[in-house]
Amino acid sequence: MNAPLPLLLALQDGTGPSADQSPTTDQAPILDAVWLAHVSRQVALDWGLKVIGALLVLLITWIFAAWARRLVYRAINRPRFDQTFVRFLSNLARWIVLVLGLVACLGVFGINTTSLAAMVGAAGLAIGLAVQGSLSNLAAGIMLLVLRPFKVGDVIQVGGHLGTVDEIELFNVKIDTPDNRRIIYPNSQVFGAIIENITHNPRRRADVMVGVEYAADTARTRQVLERAVASTPGVLTDPAPAVVLLELGASSVNWRVSGWCNTADFWPVRQAITESVKRHLEEAGLTIPFPQMDVWMRSSASAANQRTLTNA
Repeated sequence: MNAPLPLLLALQDGTGPSADQSPTTDQAPILDAVWLAHVSRQVALDWGLKVIGALLVLLITWIFAAWARRLVYRAINRPRFDQTFVRFLSNLARWIVLVLGLVACLGVFGINTTSLAAMVGAAGLAIGLAVQGSLSNLAAGIMLLVLRPFKVGDVIQVGGHLGTVDEIELFNVKIDTPDNRRIIYPNSQVFGAIIENITHNPRRRADVMVGVEYAADTARTRQVLERAVASTPGVLTDPAPAVVLLELGASSVNWRVSGWCNTADFWPVRQAITESVKRHLEEAGLTIPFPQMDVWMRSSASAANQRTLTNA
């Protein structure tokens, strides 16, 4: 605490105007200005130091939170631990440090954290109602970690979006789409939705639909399609490929050509099966028909004769 100003000291030790002497009209503004300057300086010094201290605590907390996250990540990032679990715990450590730093900032301003905790506990119902969305996301994130319907690196489809899971955080899930868009879903929406985990199983079946002309022999068509899928690179022999006659369509006999492959090779293998089917059908002289319509034109003379016969 700095010493009072000389004029205030003079007022206190009696060397200035006595108590029974009221300040003159000229002295009153001077005394008010001196008092205001003294109070302003004390307030600026006290709160300025507290604000600087709080900013320093926040800066140190932010740095330490990032360090704690890296430390936990490096400590548990082992092949036997799943990446989803590793990233979740590292993010949890970061948030814990941030909350502790916020409590320390309140202590810098002289706020009693013990009484504050009691107040927060008393107002827990109101706080819970106010942050029920965040709490539901946190609870859903914990359930996703425990039940593990998917993990980091899986390709999933949820909420109408298809993408690769990049990270599962405390409150949201980050997904990268095939065209490199970032989709961020709240955990509660992901946990409560239908989740399709496309890469969960190690093998997938690639299906290609094709139509063949009605004039083609069914047995010969099946043989050509079987050769086409069996000769495709990447198609597994176990389970064996399959050619299924689906239906007799409006303008073609429709077939389904199926081949199993490793999940990581699904799209290249599916494209290769499509190319192989088309090439083998062309080499065998089998035509892939397209929808067509026969239109009959009736001349005006024929229409007049028809009307005459009708009137007769």
